[in-house]
Amino acid sequence: MKPIVPVLLCGGSGTRLWPLSRKSFPKQFAALTGDGSLFQAAARRLSGPDFAAPVVITNSDFRFIVTEQLAGAGIDPGAILIEPEGRNTAPAILAAALHLAAGDDDALMLVAPSDHVVPDAAAFRAAVAAARPAAEAGRLVTFGIRPDRAETGYGWLELVPGARGDSAEPIGLARFVEKPDAETAAQMLAAGNYLWNAGIFLFSARAILAAFEAHVPAMLAPVRAALAEARADLGFLRLASGPWSGAEAISIDYAVMERAANLSVMPYGGGWSDLGDWAAVWRETPPAADGNATAGNVTAIDCEGSLLRSESEGLKLVGIGLRDMVAVAMADAVIVAPKDRAQEVKIAVAAMKAEGALQAETFPRDHRPWGWFETLILADRFQVKRIVVHPGAALSLQSHHHRSEHWIVVSGTARVTVDDTVQLLTENQSVYIPLGARHRMENPGKVPMVLIEVQTGTYLGEDDIIRYDDIYARGEGAKG
Repeated sequence: MKPIVPVLLCGGSGTRLWPLSRKSFPKQFAALTGDGSLFQAAARRLSGPDFAAPVVITNSDFRFIVTEQLAGAGIDPGAILIEPEGRNTAPAILAAALHLAAGDDDALMLVAPSDHVVPDAAAFRAAVAAARPAAEAGRLVTFGIRPDRAETGYGWLELVPGARGDSAEPIGLARFVEKPDAETAAQMLAAGNYLWNAGIFLFSARAILAAFEAHVPAMLAPVRAALAEARADLGFLRLASGPWSGAEAISIDYAVMERAANLSVMPYGGGWSDLGDWAAVWRETPPAADGNATAGNVTAIDCEGSLLRSESEGLKLVGIGLRDMVAVAMADAVIVAPKDRAQEVKIAVAAMKAEGALQAETFPRDHRPWGWFETLILADRFQVKRIVVHPGAALSLQSHHHRSEHWIVVSGTARVTVDDTVQLLTENQSVYIPLGARHRMENPGKVPMVLIEVQTGTYLGEDDIIRYDDIYARGEGAKG
């Protein structure tokens, strides 16, 4: 029996879990529940003898986070496709199908978002196994979650007459239902023949390509061209931006699933959440006897039914007398809101973007292929950063037009290049980088290297970088 190929979608940049999830570091890479990130949990869940190495679809800014987190989970990817720009799920899934079909038209694809919580991985794998015969027979199988409440934040699936949501095998689908109002959701819950739409699919490459041919044929040419003109880059496959931009930006539901006649639904009765807002995180966090769900350095006094999270080292969050509230604190931003208004976080993010607030999209810890850094102090003409470099990693050989730098090693060993001078620095040793000097730092050791960087100059932006040599093949600018 050939293994199923997981296709993990992780190019999204949702803001409904702001401030922990932001455009520069979205929720799929955060540790919200359990050990590791949601992306790592998804990769582990879809691994084992019944699964092939995953195909991952992401964007350029996240590519090294993907490889680092997969390595941390002990999983080798089959292919990592880089989208030049987000075009919603239909073009992404089509690109994965074309990529797999080039090797095997009958390859089975399990398409899944990488930011969902599924606590019982074994139960979910059993549901996938039960859905497999239908997919092998040419059906497009979508997974439906048995509802336990009248949820208005999800789309729903109406089953064919006579079908029930407790079936142990795929059943017929009558129609997709958009996110309902509260009254409609209550009626569907009571009816018993509706499921939540999980956005997870199982089908063969052949079947989904035939569905694209039938329902959105105009998408095939640009996506085929983007794949044909793709270039390999350090183990990634970069889709060509020109043809990719010609693909319609549309979801797989609207493009194919709502039009196809060969649909089946696999009911799943285990725990599941898309963690669509902080109220969902509260539901998925084991609560104390008072109904509070806490994480990090938190003290709750006379609080009930509330979510309190401190997401920064050394930041103490104290709640007093809170009832059904959300309070999430980070070093640079705090959100406090009634739990039943958690969906309105996206309105707050839009308002901050209009104000030009960096916190709207920029995460305080900036992840790079060599490690990460965070700003400790930013003021007029100077900035102080903490920089962590992974063992064996190296920053690019670079220079700056507008700033000089002073590096102080606080942990580990740094190999530092300044123009023609190369030296090793250990704890409490420092070096000065004059404005315009070519410089690089490397970690030749076996443990993470930590240093403090003090920048001074007229402009301190991350795009003031001229790269001369880079093992990660980035260009100039902040991310490259």
